[in-house]
Amino acid sequence: MKELSIDIETYSSYDLASCGVYRYTEAPDFTILLFAYSIDHGPVQICDFASGEQLPSEVLTALRDPSVTKTAFNAAFERVCISRHFGWPLINPAQWQCTMVRAARMGLPLSLEQCAEVLRIGQGKMKEGRALIRYFSCPVKGKRNMPAEAPERWALFKQYCIRDVEVEQAILSKVRRLQPAPFDEELYAIDQLINDRGVLLDRALAENANRFDDEYKAHLLEEAKQITGMDNPNSPAQLREYLSRISCMPISTIGKRDLDDIERYVSHSPSAKRMLAIRRELGKTSNSKYRAMLDCVCNDGRIRGLLQFCGASRTGRWAGRLVQVQNLPQNHLKDIDYARSLVKQGDLEEFCLNYGNPTQVLSELIRTAFIARDGRTFHVCDFSAIEARVIAWLAGEEWVLNVFRQGGDIYCATAGQMFNCKVEKHGANSELRQKGKIAVLALGYGGGVAALEAMGGSRMGLTQPEMRDIMQRWRSANPHIVRFWSIIESAAKRAIKTGESVTIHRGIVVSHKWGLLLITLPSGRTICYPRATVGMEYNDGWRGDHEIIEYEGCNQITKKWESIRTYGGKLTENVVQAIARDILGCIILRAHTAGLDIVFHIHDEIVVEAAPQQTLHDVEHIFSQPIQWCRDLPLKGAGYSTPYYLKD
Repeated sequence: MKELSIDIETYSSYDLASCGVYRYTEAPDFTILLFAYSIDHGPVQICDFASGEQLPSEVLTALRDPSVTKTAFNAAFERVCISRHFGWPLINPAQWQCTMVRAARMGLPLSLEQCAEVLRIGQGKMKEGRALIRYFSCPVKGKRNMPAEAPERWALFKQYCIRDVEVEQAILSKVRRLQPAPFDEELYAIDQLINDRGVLLDRALAENANRFDDEYKAHLLEEAKQITGMDNPNSPAQLREYLSRISCMPISTIGKRDLDDIERYVSHSPSAKRMLAIRRELGKTSNSKYRAMLDCVCNDGRIRGLLQFCGASRTGRWAGRLVQVQNLPQNHLKDIDYARSLVKQGDLEEFCLNYGNPTQVLSELIRTAFIARDGRTFHVCDFSAIEARVIAWLAGEEWVLNVFRQGGDIYCATAGQMFNCKVEKHGANSELRQKGKIAVLALGYGGGVAALEAMGGSRMGLTQPEMRDIMQRWRSANPHIVRFWSIIESAAKRAIKTGESVTIHRGIVVSHKWGLLLITLPSGRTICYPRATVGMEYNDGWRGDHEIIEYEGCNQITKKWESIRTYGGKLTENVVQAIARDILGCIILRAHTAGLDIVFHIHDEIVVEAAPQQTLHDVEHIFSQPIQWCRDLPLKGAGYSTPYYLKD
């Protein structure tokens, strides 16, 4: 036996979606119901655990045999569930290949059903599956449905499990055409070990913060009822009615961005202004992360499964799961230790006496709920301005690279280049630094006034003409980056239309194969754009007709698979972020080799739970060493040590 393809169906009274697979398998009633498998692509067999059947001994042995490759769609689920069901330590992830990850590397959906549809697999996933899972795999009104109670449904459930293995194998045969870079296969295994390790939760802090948030918002809602005289002033419809009456004008929307404008219309009414303040606090959803933490924390106090390998389309970056660590609120509290101590004491009244904005303070404490275990500390280390460094290196914008090589302030240097003067952070022309900063953050990928606006241009007090001027000055100061947008777009069009492989900057190869636009990065990893085509956009008037690139992908807003347009700036963004991801991947591999325990990572940052002999210098040293395929890219990592996670 060389390969074992697996799909299982399970039962647990814990909700998988909210608690994740590690907590899901800790339910006292967790069990595997069905185990379908194929040996070396042979006919699919099924073992009915729920009816007392047992796996053949050769299959049971193969599950722990490192010479046998195990495959599954979302292999983490099968690996963890099988290990827990048999009472084993978690099986080494290096023995597993995840078909979902392979599909993600090709820009395909992370859902088995959707992936099969996109690849036009003949017999796709059975549509009855969701109803069968609800019936057999979850409690129904507090009761577990057994196979003997619905034998026809159970027979169909077994067919469904068999079909999933068949579909997974059909997908695997297609996605195996793209060979992953060797370092990325190793990185997947390390990623799984990081998820297996998890991070310790300060449960007392999370429990009290969750209760504080609930109780404080309940108080706010009662106050809002008294102000408005309405049954449910948290209802958008009722609040619009109240505000329309006070302002004597129709209020159609009350989103976060609308509240400041509305406040001007009701400035004559202290009650309405207070109501808007309450609305802002009731609308703060970030504190729901405390509830998410408590839902998924395991019996030993650690939260596992926070990161999804290749979870972000095209770039291959990680996506957050369960608590969504990729978008944690920032912390700016000066007395963060004191705030944490008040929450852990559990006295909401005392907490409110100290802080006039409790929901904001609770939001800033979210990061600190992740703590190092006894005898250890967190070393948090990240790269400085990684995307600005990578794009300059990629395009050959030497003056930018020299700023980084000399340890300069890139925002001051950019402003100086744009306005042809010396800019110092706390000295000459310091007011221009902010314009340099917003330009660096917003304009690297072909964006203009709209990109500056999205980055907060208006909130900075910039007018439309000023933003247009900033855009033009930045582009004049960075001609190589601007030119790179055209170079990569032209290479993509040429590859799609002719099938030629086009080599551009830094050895990047743009090609077209299997209907995919392929961009092979300096690391050797390839990012993909399915069913890429070049077409024409026909415009009336002065703009004229021009070629456009389209491919198929998941719309991030609608979550539907559809045609997506791309262009040079967007391709540049994908490539830069993918290269930055690979750089972080190299750091993760180095840290693992050095025996450093990463508990999670965010974008360009790793969090190491370090033993006393492992110093911050050890971690920073890993960041400072050149990477073979980008040795001349000036990288800088800096960190800090802390007993709980925070943004320094």
